[in-house]
Parts: sequence; C-alpha cells; structure tokens
Amino acid sequence: MTQKLTLLFDLDGTLVDTAPDLINAHNYVMKKFGFPTKSANEIKALVGMGAKTMMGKILWNSAKEEIKKINEKEIKEKMIKEFIKFYGENILIESKLTNGVRDFLIWCKKNKISMGVCTNKQEHLAIDLLKKIKINDFFEYVAGSNTFNYCKPDPRHLTSVIEIMGGNIKKTLMIGDSEIDAQSAENASLPFILLEGGYTEVKTSKIKYNYLIKDFTGLENIIKNYL
Repeated sequence: MTQKLTLLFDLDGTLVDTAPDLINAHNYVMKKFGFPTKSANEIKALVGMGAKTMMGKILWNSAKEEIKKINEKEIKEKMIKEFIKFYGENILIESKLTNGVRDFLIWCKKNKISMGVCTNKQEHLAIDLLKKIKINDFFEYVAGSNTFNYCKPDPRHLTSVIEIMGGNIKKTLMIGDSEIDAQSAENASLPFILLEGGYTEVKTSKIKYNYLIKDFTGLENIIKNYL
C-alpha cells in the first residue's frame, strides 16, 4: 500500500551534524599524507559532495605544487581509502542529531509518512551512522553515493528511492541543507525544504527552496499542508 506522503532526507548536515567527525577524519588523512589540514568551515562546504569530490577539491586547491610531483589519481585513491577507514572507525565520536530530528521522525511515523535517506555518503557508512545514532528504523530505504550508478544532484538518486519505496513523486518532499540537495529536488520536480546554516559555501539567498527552516522543531506544521 502506497503511503500518503513520502519525505526524503539528506544526511550530513541535515539529519545529523557530522562535521566534527568528518573534520577529524579529513585532517588525520591530510596530515598523514603530508598535506595542510583544513578548518571546520572549509570542510563543511565540501561534505555534501562526498569523499571523492572532497579529497579532489582539497588536493586541487591546497596542494597544486605537490600534485605536480606525484601521481594525483594514485594518491587520491589512497587518501580516500584511508579516510573511509578512519571515519568508519570513528563515525560517532562527536556527531549529533540536528535539533528536533528525533521528535519529528516520531511524529512522521505516527502519521504514517514514508521516509527515506538520499545521501552522497557511502551507503554502508550512512546505514552504520543511522544505526549507531539510533534513527535507522525510521527509514524504509537508505541510498548512498554508491547505491546506484548515479548520485545527487542527479534526480534519479531521489526518484529511484521514491520508486523503491512505492511512493508518488507528486506526494514527495526533499529536506536538505545545501545547493546539491536543492538541485536534486529541482531536477526531480520536488518541493524542497532547506535547513539553514548547512554544509555549503553557497549563501542561502542563492539556493532555491520552497521552505526555509532553522532546525526540525515545528517542521510538522509545514508537512501538515501536504497530508
């Protein structure tokens, strides 16, 4: 039986403030391979794009001279592998739920709203984090960057999850914190709820959204309009 409404959530910076643990993993890897470390704000802006893009941008912007002396592809692959290993072992040290998330998920469940996660985090890491932070059971499906042969901002990352969950695109909303999420929602023709202050270097005024929220407290007042 198709649920009356489907909500899709981004993970990093939306459901969970994962920046502290991602920053620690990133700086561990950069230091190990002899590259400069980065500040919280610099890394937050890259999180939504996934590990490969994050490492690629850091390598390109921070180590142009070093790259000239090494095999970029080879070093990047080693760094990504080390990053995922370290992060996976330290995935819930400082990360925490965004304010109001648990109560909102409970409300959605009570109202028979179908929920899924679309993240550019690798699937196994996303599921592991959701389980450890104790909200995995709220979601019917979790799609990571490697679940399909495409990921956000490709709209198929969202539409495939809706299809798998037996939802209706016309009865689905996307909730995220960055321009990547906004582009995904727009490409899939879904209403988009933007969480302010997310993991992006783009100003809120430059991101297309239908609703703007500061956290998940009171979000049900918006969702009620779609029930």
